[in-house]
Amino acid sequence: MPNADSITPTFVLACELIARPSVTPADAGCLELIAARLAPLGFHLERIDTGGVCNLWARRGTQAPVLCFAGHTDVVPPGPDAAWRTLPFVPTVRDGVLYGRGAADMKSSLAAFVTAIERFVAEHPGHDGSIALLLTSDEEGIATHGTVKVVETLAARGEHLDYCIVGEPTSVNTLGDMIKNGRRGSLSGTLRIKGQQGHVAYPQLARNPIHLFAPALAELAAIAWDQGNEFFPPTTWQVSNIHAGTGANNVIPGVCEVMFNFRFGSVSSAEELKRRTCAVLDRHGLDYEIDWHLSGKPFITGRGKLVGALSVAIRDTLGVETELSTTGGTSDGRFIADICTEVVEFGPVNASIHKIDECIAVDAIEPLSQVYGRTLALLLAAPC
Repeated sequence: MPNADSITPTFVLACELIARPSVTPADAGCLELIAARLAPLGFHLERIDTGGVCNLWARRGTQAPVLCFAGHTDVVPPGPDAAWRTLPFVPTVRDGVLYGRGAADMKSSLAAFVTAIERFVAEHPGHDGSIALLLTSDEEGIATHGTVKVVETLAARGEHLDYCIVGEPTSVNTLGDMIKNGRRGSLSGTLRIKGQQGHVAYPQLARNPIHLFAPALAELAAIAWDQGNEFFPPTTWQVSNIHAGTGANNVIPGVCEVMFNFRFGSVSSAEELKRRTCAVLDRHGLDYEIDWHLSGKPFITGRGKLVGALSVAIRDTLGVETELSTTGGTSDGRFIADICTEVVEFGPVNASIHKIDECIAVDAIEPLSQVYGRTLALLLAAPC
């Protein structure tokens, strides 16, 4: 058991959320729990559920600036219970560490949002601007009926956000050492190279699409797509799957299917990457089709008010000088950036996320809430 000083309201709420088996896209009552804490604070609560996904938009105040906390209640499947030292949806403390699916990604952040807001509203009932929360149960899955739908609803109403903190686990070695101030875009392609099926003993009567594609593959893999910039590393192109053939070793395949992905920053556009890819394939004389899927555009937040306030809050609360980074995968920040001027991600250490025995240090939970609360005060506290 944690010591008495660690059993804070944030810790208790985090445990209550972890105990709800909200495997994506299920919410398992997490939003109702959070809404019950927000209602007495004067939040207007709006459910924007769609496609079997639970979404909550909550706002206190009607004026700008709007500071939004965003996150997700869904978690990835825990895998077999037997692989865990303790059951994944039974929050358990061992040696100062809280274990459970969602402990780091991202139910501790959700709990910290709520308790930070509760303290801030108690201390600053007449605060400037507005406080909002945008929560979904569709982030770990296909993300088609979650945050993106809430953003579409808000955009249709002309609602704009000034600042947004997404509670993703961004810290690397210790709480506060990294803020994500942007994310790369993700562009995927499914490429089908057409050949002619035949017997391997008569290659002159067939056209092997694997052989045809090989020179183009080598060229695509060697291209330096861009050099990156101050915020983003160079664009990368990676093949994730190649499939061809009937399963027999004496049949030349008729089609080769290749799945690939670009991770790109603001230097290159999705349209430019598509054009350059097709130029390589055309130059090699291939007969092909490509289905493209853009799952997220890159976004970046420079050193403005939000980054400044959050950095100060981390330094004041934790004594840590934070680093800005755009590394890693995508997040719902890519959708929120369409209606928000400044978007960042900040949350716990991410070393255990999506793993067996996911966990968070107990003594990091309350400080996370304090950082969020200090950021609120720096951006929205009314002058004395």
